[in-house]
Amino acid sequence: MNSNLESLYKIAQKPMRTIIGLMSGTSLDGLDVALCQISGSGENTTVQLLQFETVDYTQDVKVEIRSVFAKQTIDFQKLVLLNEWIGILHADMILKCLHQWGIAAEKIDLIASHGQTVYHAPKILHQQEKFPNATLQIGDGDHIAVKTGIITLSDFRQKHLAAGGEGAPLAVYGDYFLFSKKGENRIMLNIGGIANFTYLPSNINPEEVFVTDTGTGNTLIDAFTKLTFPEKSFDKDAEIAKSGTINQELLTSLKSNSFFSAPFPKTTGPELFNTEYVLNAQANTNTQEISIADLLATLTRFSAETIAEAIKNTINNTNYLIENFTIYLSGGGAHNPLLINWLKELLPCHFLKTDDLGISGDAKEAILFAILANETVCGGNSDFGTRKGIPSVSMGKISFPN
Repeated sequence: MNSNLESLYKIAQKPMRTIIGLMSGTSLDGLDVALCQISGSGENTTVQLLQFETVDYTQDVKVEIRSVFAKQTIDFQKLVLLNEWIGILHADMILKCLHQWGIAAEKIDLIASHGQTVYHAPKILHQQEKFPNATLQIGDGDHIAVKTGIITLSDFRQKHLAAGGEGAPLAVYGDYFLFSKKGENRIMLNIGGIANFTYLPSNINPEEVFVTDTGTGNTLIDAFTKLTFPEKSFDKDAEIAKSGTINQELLTSLKSNSFFSAPFPKTTGPELFNTEYVLNAQANTNTQEISIADLLATLTRFSAETIAEAIKNTINNTNYLIENFTIYLSGGGAHNPLLINWLKELLPCHFLKTDDLGISGDAKEAILFAILANETVCGGNSDFGTRKGIPSVSMGKISFPN
């Protein structure tokens, strides 16, 4: 047997695996590095978060990624170069974290690398009949494996696409394994650049589990904050938006896109929800001159209403009452008090954070990719049925260090 396969076999047989989960989202803030100890698999998965760090991207890294990010026309050579460069960069970040934590690379069983999304193109966005759903994450897994000396799983979204999904959201698998609870209806709401939620019914039947994007989360709020205040990366504590007034005409225009009337499940990204989207809505409503405070208030309300309406529509198609659901928050948007207050006004649910379940909301997405890697190596037996969007597949390509 090849020695790499033998090592992987031994890892699969261990009662407990040490896995580093990586996540870099559409906000381009940096790399989330979650050191996890995982035992079991599927519905018997248990996770302990040992260490967590968000390693900030430098301004140079952000500029390089933005040169290809969510753009239809790019320098193709730059994309090719970035694929390798991001892999090496992420490997360096992992090694620095391990050094900081005082942990030898030999103690890590697996790395689960999400990579850096540069373009998401489901059919609902590209609308070209002969082409399938597609998405692209860069940051080559072989470079990570070779530089760290650790077996690396990466490119998770491609199997989801191949099996008929849209490549997102993938949180549903880890959400179901970690957070399903008999007798409690739960919504696991993650508000990143794009917002998504997982519906977990109280009967914990995997064939009823549901996941979808809702639309924009923080991406538009962050984008216009940065445009107006280059020294700010986001509207901290919604300080600017709280001083503004919602422009109802602009809000109505923002909500008029056909994405919001398309059937669930569906996915989206900054390819649709970007500065041009907002500028077009402002042009259509003659609201170009409103203050930045009013604009951020309106964009925050836009996220709140589209999230709430997606959750309401989902629950209304079940046999459960919305009042009987608990919403568990995670992601950067969970720290936006104005957004959360509006969600509480719009949704008659009980609100908590995933931290209340023992999982850091900031680390959650990186943890969930560690769980996907764990499933690929020693699980893969859970059946989510044959519904669109949740194929019962193992995900992630395996890269050996030698």
